[in-house]
Amino acid sequence: MKLFFKRMKGGEESPPRKHFSKIAWSWLGAFIGIYLVSIMSRLTHLDLLNSMFLVGSFGASAVLIYGAPQTEFSQPRNLLGGHIISAIIGVSIYKYLSLDIAVLGALAVSLSIVAMHYTRTLHPPGGATALIAVIGSAQVHSKGYMFVLSPIATGAFILLVVALFVNNLSANPKRHYPRYWL
Repeated sequence: MKLFFKRMKGGEESPPRKHFSKIAWSWLGAFIGIYLVSIMSRLTHLDLLNSMFLVGSFGASAVLIYGAPQTEFSQPRNLLGGHIISAIIGVSIYKYLSLDIAVLGALAVSLSIVAMHYTRTLHPPGGATALIAVIGSAQVHSKGYMFVLSPIATGAFILLVVALFVNNLSANPKRHYPRYWL
């Protein structure tokens, strides 16, 4: 038992702050990506505050693909696959199981993690996407499987295009995107 708690102590030092240029590129990508996703909601004449295009999990995706573009979780297959697979699972769980909402949410997230592991598309914001499909508003539920296409696939694609553009603008050879596609 003592070893169990000793593990929680850690032991390594925190990494140093990133160089200003890396922080600036991360800001630029996140700003443009989330802004374009927001603009899409205006173009579809949806209320910006209630827009389906502003799925909360996209904020977490922005942190990954613009702030840590070299990580496994940030690669295109993970971004797109993680969101789309998780949205399908979340919609299916809500649509076909008549259980308590807490159980549905737990099932959606946990099954999404399993599916993302098996498909090699693990993207942490995908868990939020699955949960939103279950606990979302009546507007989310009324979309059914269209939720997967819009806003999820469309929004993830917009974020990807911006990541491809912004993450490759830097002259730093270590800042490129993606590391791999498949």
